Amino acid sequence: MSEYFEIAYAAASKRLCLFTGTGFSKALTKGEVPGWQELLESVCDNHVQNPDLKDSLFPEDSPNPLQLEEAAQIIGVDLLGQSKDIHEIVSEEIGEIEPTEIPDSVSEFFSERSFRIVTTNYDKLSEQLVGSDCQSLGPGMPVPKSNSRVKVFHVHGSIDHPPRMVITADDYFNFMTSETYFSRKLSTVLHENTVVVLGYSLGDTNLKTILSDHSGFMREHFVGSSIFFVSRSQIDQPLRDYYSACYGIRVIDNTEVEEFFGELNRQLPRAEMVLDRSIRSLNKVLHDDKMFKNSFLKMEDSFSEIVSALGAQGISLESRDVVRMFGDILERKKGLCGESGAWEQYEHLAAWLVNVGALIEIRERSLEAPYLQVVKFSMEHMSKQKQLGYSWHAYKRWEAGWKNVRASNRSMIRDFILEKSDDPDAKRIVSLG
Repeated sequence: MSEYFEIAYAAASKRLCLFTGTGFSKALTKGEVPGWQELLESVCDNHVQNPDLKDSLFPEDSPNPLQLEEAAQIIGVDLLGQSKDIHEIVSEEIGEIEPTEIPDSVSEFFSERSFRIVTTNYDKLSEQLVGSDCQSLGPGMPVPKSNSRVKVFHVHGSIDHPPRMVITADDYFNFMTSETYFSRKLSTVLHENTVVVLGYSLGDTNLKTILSDHSGFMREHFVGSSIFFVSRSQIDQPLRDYYSACYGIRVIDNTEVEEFFGELNRQLPRAEMVLDRSIRSLNKVLHDDKMFKNSFLKMEDSFSEIVSALGAQGISLESRDVVRMFGDILERKKGLCGESGAWEQYEHLAAWLVNVGALIEIRERSLEAPYLQVVKFSMEHMSKQKQLGYSWHAYKRWEAGWKNVRASNRSMIRDFILEKSDDPDAKRIVSLG
């Protein structure tokens, strides 16, 4: 559960941003919030006079002939002929929706924690969940000068200011080409926070567009992947690899919204407890030539704590001091595996190696050689079958985590193991899809 600890650590340090889409609003309303096409079809049913327009834009037996924003443009033109505004109509339909039967885990987090929300939703459901200590920001809206526990950035506008809602093709063009205070502020929020994406499809065009600039910044500055995508369904390996490579996204799949917040709430007390201590300890190791205590490195979550502290301070994972520290940590964890009765250390080591492989590109960097040697050690001390002298739990960690390792790192590990090791279980892991 290292991903949840990293997210909890970000929340504890008030550096968490939730990036919410329609699926998140659906989870708060038992599915009553319409999808984008459903919303446009409803506008056609209730306001458009041309009886053939809906069928031509959204045929039942064939793909849509136009993108949804283009369809919205055509619907908007039809409504103008009736002296109606599509922005006002959409605002009225969305404004009638209220949250219903909110999961306890979601309510607990929203009522107690400080965080940011970036959303392409027009609705105000998040604000209703948070209560009075919340500020809404969007294009064309006044900028609050005071602080609040939660800020919600409505990327495509909100029902508070219908004229600036991004609905039609013209709206999207203006949104994509304009450089405003709001767009610059949005970029800053994404760069300065750990981002958790909730309620989107990985193929969502809006999501990809907004994250492109952010992922370019992350690659240029070589900080670890700090974007998590939470999906209700399973994400296939090719999609995982593509979005990891292009956007630095790590996937948490087969997870409902209430499950995500439930686990996050469980991780928060420990994250809050170690927050200040972990940053102080990290600084001593990086700048005062100190070393982490063995008692600390024996704990499974200690590596996640170190990575989270690095992220909290914006320290590059490729800096000389960090690479030296990672190499030392992995070697010392390997040494701890040799102590009497230390079988859990083999399991921890496997989890740490998977975590490093998911976080950063390792090939052709100074961490490559020591990382591969420790991977070889870990894989040669595990076993798919329960047998004396080998860790079955370490094998399970590699088997479950292999899909989360970046594709380039998987390829690097596979080449190294097939060349340097004769261990059948090691070869079995690197041959997984």
